[in-house]
Amino acid sequence: MYYIYILYSESADLYYVGYSDDPHRRLVEHNNKAIYSFTAKHRPWIIKAIFSCGDSEGEAIKLERFIKKQKSRVMIEKLIDPSFIPDGVLAQLVRVPHVRD
Repeated sequence: MYYIYILYSESADLYYVGYSDDPHRRLVEHNNKAIYSFTAKHRPWIIKAIFSCGDSEGEAIKLERFIKKQKSRVMIEKLIDPSFIPDGVLAQLVRVPHVRD
């Protein structure tokens, strides 16, 4: 299963959209990897939303690229709103409920 995840950096007031088969592992990597990257400059990151998008990595990549190409903070903020129901190209996204520790 592949997922689209949305991270938020409070220190930079930025969102980051990615895809992975394990979004919680990716969060740890974004916050701890020693390499210099976009996400390394804006640590720490928190998960704002996770959506399952099926078993196809290709489809997950397509959805991630679609979201990023919109360059729309408004769209990302709609996606993280629990009451928002994705439609159109994003209709296949299914919100993964947040599980508290």
